[in-house]
Amino acid sequence: MTSPRVAKPLLAGKRLLITGAARGLGLDFAQAACAAGARVVMADILDELVAQEAAALAEQGFEAVAVKLDLADPASVEAVAAFSAQTLGAVDGLVNCGAIATGIGGPDMCELEIDTWDRVMSVNVRGTWLMSRAMVPHLAASGAGRIVNIASDTALWGAPRLMAYVASKGAVISMSRSMARELGERNICVNCICPGLTLVEATAYVPRERHDHYINGRAIQREQMPEDVSGSVLYLLSDLAGFVTGQTLPVNGGFVFN
Repeated sequence: MTSPRVAKPLLAGKRLLITGAARGLGLDFAQAACAAGARVVMADILDELVAQEAAALAEQGFEAVAVKLDLADPASVEAVAAFSAQTLGAVDGLVNCGAIATGIGGPDMCELEIDTWDRVMSVNVRGTWLMSRAMVPHLAASGAGRIVNIASDTALWGAPRLMAYVASKGAVISMSRSMARELGERNICVNCICPGLTLVEATAYVPRERHDHYINGRAIQREQMPEDVSGSVLYLLSDLAGFVTGQTLPVNGGFVFN
């Protein structure tokens, strides 16, 4: 008689670096990954907050450590990559969640400040590239590396009065495809998640009418929560997604179809 299979946690033994992990989606990804059996380095420019969150996970018996990361500083990016590899022994997956946004319903494209544009691009686009580049040797060494880039569905439908952020997330989508082509020969899968407007700290300022616009336009008409996104991220980090690369997945309750 064949013994029944014993299900393992989805990410059992996986070693991950998650950026933007102090709060919001990045924090939920870290918590979900730990619950799924992963060891996690949580990186964020909000160093005190990310340290508190990592400590809270460690107190629950999970393996999570924190490190400060400034995605606009190439030296900081390189230091975090080295710290992650040294702390974890090796790295199997990277989640590029760290980003900044300009205010939804803010200045239009003709009023947008050049300094704001440059800052958003420096963190969201260049920072994603720099973090991925720094992690490639470590992900390649794992034999089955994963990169999950967090973009936004705003880049798929063209949200108004959010030009710098929308442009930056469109670039992340395009970069993910190019990275997948280049890194496939190193057995690194690269994919992109496009969440919709999610109830997190960073969206607390968003006008009620924009939330209602999303809810009314979704096939599943309710607010989007962080846990609605985490399952897709965990899947793309797992062994189940070893032949999935270069893909863009909107996770937004059907506001945008792909």
